[in-house]
Amino acid sequence: MTSTRELPFRLLNVFAIGDEPFSGNPLCVFEEAAGLTDDEMQGLARQLNLSETTFVSPPVGEETAAVRIFTPSYEMPFAGHPTLGTAAVVSARGGGASRVVLSMPAGLIPVSTDTTGGTVWTLRANAPETAPVAADPADLARMVGLDVAALADAASWVDTGTVQMLLPLRSAADVRAARADPVLLRELATRPDQQALVYLWAPREDGDLEARLFFTQDGAVIEDPATGSACANLGGWFHARGERGIRRRIHQGDAVHRPSVLDLEVDDDGAILVSGVVREVGRGTYRL
Repeated sequence: MTSTRELPFRLLNVFAIGDEPFSGNPLCVFEEAAGLTDDEMQGLARQLNLSETTFVSPPVGEETAAVRIFTPSYEMPFAGHPTLGTAAVVSARGGGASRVVLSMPAGLIPVSTDTTGGTVWTLRANAPETAPVAADPADLARMVGLDVAALADAASWVDTGTVQMLLPLRSAADVRAARADPVLLRELATRPDQQALVYLWAPREDGDLEARLFFTQDGAVIEDPATGSACANLGGWFHARGERGIRRRIHQGDAVHRPSVLDLEVDDDGAILVSGVVREVGRGTYRL
């Protein structure tokens, strides 16, 4: 006789805008994932088909909880919006602690809140590693459907937990006009784990930043509503240029009808902090 396991989960919007129910990046957190196999976790993430799904297990060391993060296609060592959303769930289940430490393949990630009810969470990213991008700028511009004049600076590989290509553009209008080519994206922006993606950003007239992230999935280009890991890597980009004591607000997701706001800080000591609003929008039980 086949046994059925009931797995409680929570649905959250991360980097949400106030109480707007359809803002931010959706996340599913499986709260009691101990004992699930890799194939089961990957299958659940594929079933839900969100940008990422997380799986929480009891701690094995100094962390508050162990966490694994899966896209519909592969596991990630670190990702921003899953880290913030999972921290909110772990805190709520543990009595409302204002600080938790999550263990994931990228290492121990501390996450904290200083707001009533834990609605705004902040993660501290790993120290950045950067490397130049070898591709020709004109080819990179073609990769995102723009003229080379739209590029504001050289592209960089940045890693504060997961490596990504960052491509700065001159204007928010250029960011909004970008259209990624899946063939060129795979040719020019594939990282060591064979996943291809590019993060674009530029200043807005109001002083904030406009950003978009494109990645490939099964040969198609997908756009992410809000990318905390890329926001952290943007902090790494500023860090590599010696910028300290800065704050930036990033707007992402309008092009996919999921407007999102991410707050970035590189503090005086060079620590990279990413913050956003976390809203729980539902709970349920999955029968596996």
